[in-house]
Amino acid sequence: MKRIIIAFVFTGILISCNSSDKTKNAIQESFTIETVTDSTSNDVKKQLSAIDTDEALIATALMAAPKESRSGCKVIGYNMAGEFVTLREGDNEFIVLADNPNKDGFSAACYHKDLEPFMARGRALRAEGKTGEEIFAIREAEMKSGQIKITPGSTLHIYYGEKTVYDLETLKVEGAQLRYVVYMPWATSESTGLPEVPMAPNHPWIMNPGTHRAHIMISPLPEDRE
Repeated sequence: MKRIIIAFVFTGILISCNSSDKTKNAIQESFTIETVTDSTSNDVKKQLSAIDTDEALIATALMAAPKESRSGCKVIGYNMAGEFVTLREGDNEFIVLADNPNKDGFSAACYHKDLEPFMARGRALRAEGKTGEEIFAIREAEMKSGQIKITPGSTLHIYYGEKTVYDLETLKVEGAQLRYVVYMPWATSESTGLPEVPMAPNHPWIMNPGTHRAHIMISPLPEDRE
C-alpha cells in the first residue's frame, strides 16, 4: 500500500514538472514570435531601397527643396546613364540638382533659378578640367566685371549624407541632413557681425569673407540630436 502511495506521488511530481516545462517553452516560443513580428514590422515600415533609377534620383533630390515647392521644381543632374540632363521640367523659382550616382555618398541641392548662371559656369569650368582654385579665380573676375551676378541673400539648400538608400514611403535618404548656404558677395565678418568660424554646433558663420563667394553657413543639427 505504501508503495502504491509513493508511486502516485512520484507520478504527480513528474506531471507537474512536464506541465511547468511546457508552460515555460510556450512562453519562450511566444516571446520569440513577438520579437520576430516586431522586427518584421519595423522592416516593413521603413522599406529602404537603393537610389538606382532616374525616378529615385528625382524623388530624393526634391527632398532638398522646401516641401511646399517640390511639385514645381525643375530637376537637373546626371541620370543613371551618366549624362547631365534635365530630369524633370519645372514651373517655379527653384532648380534642384540631383545626386551624382557615380560618386560615393549622397548630395543634392536646391537653389533659386537666378543662381543658375553662376552654378552653370562652375560646372562648365569643371568640365574643362579647371581646378577648384582656378574656378574660384575665374568666377571672381567675372563677378567683378559683371558677367555673372549673385543676388545677396540667394540661398542654396544642400541635402547630403553617406548612404545611398531611401525610404520608399517618406522619400527621405537614410541618415541624410540639411545644410544651408546664404550667398552674400563681398560680405565680411565686420559687415555682417558673423564670426569666420562657427562658435558652436548649429551656429551660423561666414565663409570666404570679402570675396565673390562670401556666404553664411548654417548647419542644423541632425534630427536625432535635436
